[in-house]
Amino acid sequence: MRNSVPADPGLEELNSTVLARDIFAAMPLPAGLDPGFEAALRHVLENPGSLVRPRMALEIAAAYEFDPVRSADLAIALEYFHTASLIFDDLPCMDDATHRRNAPCVHVAYGEPGAILSALALINRAYALAWRALAACPPAAQPRVMQYLEQRLGIDGLLNGQSLDLNYASLPHTRETTERIAHGKTVSLIRLTLVLPAMLAGAPSRELRHLERIAACWGLGYQIVDDLKDVLQSVAETGKSVARDLLLDRPNTAAAIGIPGAVERLQRLIALGDRSLAHLLRSRPSLSFLGQLRASLQNELNRITASACEMTLRAES
Repeated sequence: MRNSVPADPGLEELNSTVLARDIFAAMPLPAGLDPGFEAALRHVLENPGSLVRPRMALEIAAAYEFDPVRSADLAIALEYFHTASLIFDDLPCMDDATHRRNAPCVHVAYGEPGAILSALALINRAYALAWRALAACPPAAQPRVMQYLEQRLGIDGLLNGQSLDLNYASLPHTRETTERIAHGKTVSLIRLTLVLPAMLAGAPSRELRHLERIAACWGLGYQIVDDLKDVLQSVAETGKSVARDLLLDRPNTAAAIGIPGAVERLQRLIALGDRSLAHLLRSRPSLSFLGQLRASLQNELNRITASACEMTLRAES
């Protein structure tokens, strides 16, 4: 059984550094690229963010003893898909954000054409890497895996979630609506991170169902955390533009049901995820590292709750 205590911070930082280098190297930048296009791509690749998703995908794949080289292809592909979605999300025609990952958004630094082309380059490369990973799984499982990837990224998943997000002003501003949108945008990518590596390795259906439930609970949970940060925190604290949801009339759980309601909902989702995680670990103890991701969600909840209390005290004084 894998040690369930949190990883050594120094080792985790080293792993992130190595992964960041691999993510940069996985995107060929041949001679002859337009200088502006190359600069935009380098800007994206040199600001990779926390890398939680690719690290988690690698851990899932290792727990199921999937080919490590192909696991790396998949992990980088998922990070490319995620990063491309953020680039599109930040565009002036969408959220019109200015900062992401403690740096100017790509469209701010290199213009909208440079941002769009960079996102398309990431998506194109991501599919090439994903197909390499797919080739390592049993042929009988390949159609199902391909369908799963398309569902999560396509018109029934990420794209529909983004469209609903953009048209939120015409929808009921309820928890149900915000969670429907989050299922399309946020949960789809979390599902790819937790479920797809296990599918490639031939995980049993029962374990895949538990991973699906965990992804749904944690995906919605992280979206609530993001919503609360948008309301409660500053650019310096989050590393990206804040207060955009209320300004643009976009879905935000804290705005829909209030900060106390959002915190209560987050606590409920953590508890529901805990049940599925407990069932999963009984049959697959090598996935015990998932407890670290669960703990980070709890830590985010604690920080957000502290921020809400500080804001209340400031308002009362």
